[in-house]
Amino acid sequence: MKNILATAACLAACSPVAQSPDLGGVGEPLPERVSGDSTLSLPPAGYGSLRQDEFSIEIVDASLHVKVTPLSEEVIRLAAPDTYERLRALAGSRETDASSMTEAEHAVLFLVSFFSREPNVEYRPDEIQISHRGRIQRAAGMVPLTTGWGRQLLQPQQTQSAIYAFEPPFDYDLPLTVRYGLLQSDAWNQLILPRLEQERARVLSRAGGWTGVRQR
Repeated sequence: MKNILATAACLAACSPVAQSPDLGGVGEPLPERVSGDSTLSLPPAGYGSLRQDEFSIEIVDASLHVKVTPLSEEVIRLAAPDTYERLRALAGSRETDASSMTEAEHAVLFLVSFFSREPNVEYRPDEIQISHRGRIQRAAGMVPLTTGWGRQLLQPQQTQSAIYAFEPPFDYDLPLTVRYGLLQSDAWNQLILPRLEQERARVLSRAGGWTGVRQR
């Protein structure tokens, strides 16, 4: 019996361990699945190449630029490693505060930024809405990232940003429309979804022997 136990211990210790690419101290490995009700397996981290602007939705209202970026692991794992590290750290640092504003254990997080090149441009944080899965949502809460967020006024070359917390679930393979006031953008459906699908295929190719399976 002792010989059997010793052999089993040796096999466990000597078995190869799959190594993920070095992400420069991103942190502990994340769960293999997206939180909520999504059944999509996550692609491996560290193999993406997308820039943040390539999966952000932008709305322009005269001199005001509004940018909305999903912070879901399902999306940001397709970003270039430095972008992934930055967005993952940003989401992680505010997740507890953001989730406390919703009824769910884990809120759906978006980074929302307002920018202008003109002086004294007003913005209205509460006017952001997301239409998804047959419902229109406003954020359950916001966690400011920049000083002066509450003044709701922009000066030239100034950006004001916050993390917006929405109630789950979100399925990023489905249409998603962002609204600001009377304006809206369907860029997610028309441009970003195909781009994410193409990049996911590239990531799996770069990852080589990764055996994750997309499930429906």
